[in-house]
Amino acid sequence: MRTMRLRTVHPVLWAGWAALAAGAVLCVLGWYGVSGERFAERQLPYLASCTVPGAALIVAGSVLITHGRGALAAARVEELYGLLVAAEPEGTEPGTASPAAPLAVSGELLMVPGGTLWHRADCPLVAGKAEAVPVDAKLVRGGELSPCPICEPAEADD
Repeated sequence: MRTMRLRTVHPVLWAGWAALAAGAVLCVLGWYGVSGERFAERQLPYLASCTVPGAALIVAGSVLITHGRGALAAARVEELYGLLVAAEPEGTEPGTASPAAPLAVSGELLMVPGGTLWHRADCPLVAGKAEAVPVDAKLVRGGELSPCPICEPAEADD
């Protein structure tokens, strides 16, 4: 469930890849020019105009790519944080403590075939999933399934 912003490539990444490609082209042109000249004094213009700026563009492109990936990772972390933090109920002021409501309270227990957790029926991890089936008591007793840490179905049995 990613937002459209995360699906697009960050502009800093595009700039980094463009600088990296331009630097590589300049280095190749500089090498080609230097290789065609026998004397050092005739090689210096190629070094000054192509090879040195090309190397600088390669370094700048690498820095931009690293920064862009860091910014993309930070955006993903922010999105995950937004998904994990519960929205405050309407009518409450931000920062005020609200009573903690249980996430799931249903007594019916479900599991997903092939999964390792058992859940309450209204747990957000299985709510609305057609493949969710009632829990097999043999799997729970055998220790093959563990309680979901989100809806905490073990409290329902206590």
